[in-house]
Amino acid sequence: MKSGGRSDRKSAASSDRGYGERSSGGRSSVGRAAGERDAGDRERRPSTLRPAGSRKVAEGAVNLLDAMFPNRETGDRVRHAWMKQHHQLYDAAEREALIHIVDEVLRLRGRLDWWISQDGVRGGKTGLPPDNRLRVAAWRILSSGAKTEGLLPLFPTGDTAIETLLRRLEGHTLEHPDMPPAARFSVPDWIMPELQRRFGADLDLELAAMLRPAPLDVRVNRLKTTRDAAAAALQSEGLRSQTMPFSPVGLRLSPQAYVNNTQTYADGLVEPQDEGSQLAAQLVDAAGKKFVVDFCAGAGGKTLVLGAAMKNAGRLVAMDVSKARLAQAKLRLRRAGVHNAECRELDGKWIKRHAEKAERVLVDSPCTGTGTWRRKPDAKWRLTRQDLNELVPRQAEILDRAARLVAPKGGRLIYVTCSVLVEENEDQVAAFLKRHPDFTVLPVTDVWPQTVGGACPVPGPYLSLSPGRHGTDGFFAAILVRR
Repeated sequence: MKSGGRSDRKSAASSDRGYGERSSGGRSSVGRAAGERDAGDRERRPSTLRPAGSRKVAEGAVNLLDAMFPNRETGDRVRHAWMKQHHQLYDAAEREALIHIVDEVLRLRGRLDWWISQDGVRGGKTGLPPDNRLRVAAWRILSSGAKTEGLLPLFPTGDTAIETLLRRLEGHTLEHPDMPPAARFSVPDWIMPELQRRFGADLDLELAAMLRPAPLDVRVNRLKTTRDAAAAALQSEGLRSQTMPFSPVGLRLSPQAYVNNTQTYADGLVEPQDEGSQLAAQLVDAAGKKFVVDFCAGAGGKTLVLGAAMKNAGRLVAMDVSKARLAQAKLRLRRAGVHNAECRELDGKWIKRHAEKAERVLVDSPCTGTGTWRRKPDAKWRLTRQDLNELVPRQAEILDRAARLVAPKGGRLIYVTCSVLVEENEDQVAAFLKRHPDFTVLPVTDVWPQTVGGACPVPGPYLSLSPGRHGTDGFFAAILVRR
């Protein structure tokens, strides 16, 4: 999926693009990159966080957080560049601790800001405007009971307002009964009505799930191996996995796992991809088709699923507006052994020449990425109402363009987002059907048995997955058939 702020950039929150190549997919937010941890340390939790108490590590966390905001670049990319530049300044334990602090501050920023900015709980003075230095210090006090004296060196000498604030936090924990829901669940205030509309009575369940670290999900490449063999290969490299509840080609690892530096990954046997993303791509039903288009392919996460389903037969076209993302897709397709795919930039003339010829067209649409906040919490602090307002008409425009490619009499347009917002999902589909009365909805429950198998976890007509109810990222998919 693509991001909310720009028309030519994929979202940091995407659950397959950015899940493997932009993020290791193993952490709840900024992930890791090659070189940021030792190859033999693929599944280690930051078991000893003593370095987190050091001024050096705390300063590094503040500096990395400052580099992320108000930078519109994805958190993973900023983090990767920053860690690459400062790698030699920290040992392995310090790097783990630094990333852990950044993860936690991003994940719990709503709670931290509430503590920092509110009136004194003990009758003290009014709080201060939150910044990343205060957030790191507040996190240390509220999460582990750190004392003010050890944190004052982070701040200008003699700043009594800061000292008063930090001392006021001592003895408290991250939660407080007076916190409003947006602060308690650490989401922007403006989006709470949208989330309430989507989740209703399940709001607390879902927002609590979004606060928990996401597991590392990987998809097994059936062009090269089986799920059992892939699990054994990962086990031989020290990574334990279990089968997923829904995806027949998925394995789930711990949130701390990292596969991108394994031989199993290098050989193209597995690819990091959230289970929800795997399921959405499988519902395209590409097996046995002669002409399939991935209209917003990005770096090819779902293109890989389509190629495997097609077993390298037929024609698979991966399209995107970005040459850089398509270059990544080519590398991933080669590693996975997908040979029937071609990558090309989005081209109006090409669309016109191939109008009404594709049996399947996947539109992995630009979206807010709200479904991936447990994995990329920095994204929620970048997102604005203006982003959403700009995305909705852009999604409609993309759907209209992609629809031109769909063959009549049974051709399918599959609309997918990693958003949980009704405005981007059900409302968007309803508006499309009004503009295109020659399309109708095919319930996902009708397609599930022959594409995924097993019991469909949703009643239909759409695929609507969420972290709380299904243990996946938030995903939406609608199958639209041309009459």
